Amino acid sequence: MAAANLSDLPWQDEWEPPSKENGESSSEDEGKLDDSGREDEQQTNLQNGRSIGSLFVSRVEIGMGSNGTIVFQGTYGKRDGEKRPVAVKRLVKGHHHLASKEIESLIASDKHPNILRYFTKEEDRDFVYLAVELCDFSLDDLIQAHSDYSNKPVFPREYKIKLDSVRDVMQDGELLKADRHPSPLLLKLMRDIVSGLVHLHQLGIFHWDLNPRNVLITKHPSLCAKLSDMGISKHLHLDKNYPPSSSGIRGWQAPERLLCSGHQTCKMDMFNFGCVLFFCLTRGSHPFGRERARDINIEENKMDLSLVEFLPEAHDLISCLLNRQPELRPNASEVLCHPFWWSSKRRLSFLCDLSNRLQMEKRANSDLLKALQNTARVVFSGRWTDKIETEVMDHLNEYRTYNGRHVQDLLRAVRNESIHLREGPEKVQEIVGSVPEDVEAYFAKRFPGLLMESYKVAFQFCEKEDWFQKFFLSDQLLDVLTL
Repeated sequence: MAAANLSDLPWQDEWEPPSKENGESSSEDEGKLDDSGREDEQQTNLQNGRSIGSLFVSRVEIGMGSNGTIVFQGTYGKRDGEKRPVAVKRLVKGHHHLASKEIESLIASDKHPNILRYFTKEEDRDFVYLAVELCDFSLDDLIQAHSDYSNKPVFPREYKIKLDSVRDVMQDGELLKADRHPSPLLLKLMRDIVSGLVHLHQLGIFHWDLNPRNVLITKHPSLCAKLSDMGISKHLHLDKNYPPSSSGIRGWQAPERLLCSGHQTCKMDMFNFGCVLFFCLTRGSHPFGRERARDINIEENKMDLSLVEFLPEAHDLISCLLNRQPELRPNASEVLCHPFWWSSKRRLSFLCDLSNRLQMEKRANSDLLKALQNTARVVFSGRWTDKIETEVMDHLNEYRTYNGRHVQDLLRAVRNESIHLREGPEKVQEIVGSVPEDVEAYFAKRFPGLLMESYKVAFQFCEKEDWFQKFFLSDQLLDVLTL
């Protein structure tokens, strides 16, 4: 079954059955139909429904939201023409202003691959109907399906069936590698979210309700994440601040919004993305704890990032995004430059280029070299040479000698091993690998903090140097500058 945004589904850590008073089904209703009965009922509901202008709205519900909003499967097109499958959001007419704001935002951002596409609006006496792109499932569904909590007995049977369908669709894709590092697939989906935010912010639109339920995933023609549910988004000027607003989902609001302190900017979206990124990397956990305590913890700045400490680049990026001071959070374009996204090839290129740059320092005690050496306690304790196998160290010593207490020498070892790897003994290649990218993985495993600490020093001292522009500017901006 395809999923739409605003689905009222559980977070992994606390499940409270939906209230029947609100017209929602509860777990007590499970089991009244067997699976074949459910499929027959769904097929009947797909065929039954009503036509409203250019829309056919089936009776199949695929999501629910606040203020009486329900999302149905439907089709869009002229009566005698081709019909396009769509998700139809039915809003109570009393909340028509939300529909108008969402349409305004969707039209302004239309045709961007990471923004949900809008097709049309229809009305009847009681409701407003928005036809939007039909996606396969939400980011929340995807993460829950791959979490260790997806088989919780408290999860309703229908929700478990939904998660099973997500796993079936995604059976050829992993989100985390065996070492719990993000897979290329997960990195791609996270980049999609940031790219969508870059586009919105450039148009002066702030989402203001970014959370895993409002990120939809489509698998065809290729896997892609799209921002949705911009009913409370705003068209704003990027260089201005705006008065506080309290709308939004619990546990997914920036502190300045919860506290109604100061003014609100696009940096609130970046705070939310920090929470979303943590949620994905940890298979459903939240940096501010369990759902009921999140708002209070956000207000009091009580976060726990220990689950991503083994990922220094992710830890650094999330820490920056969750900074209590909005002006210190990176914007969306800056996030795309962060080493968190880098491939092994790019990481190795940076370490080698930095090593070559250090060779140009004329003073042994220059500010750059001193700042780099100050990271030694974080990068390694004692001598870094003690963490290298004897065979590898012997191979390195063929070209020069190394000071095991100097970070500069460690960087040189990375550079030299990548260049001379194929010349090394077979035993060294068995230990390190056979291609230069294996060298990066070898040193990253032994010195996980080397890249991030080196990057911060290089950014401080070499940001303006042409040599490093490819590392400090996003690919999008580099393309513009090199036209």
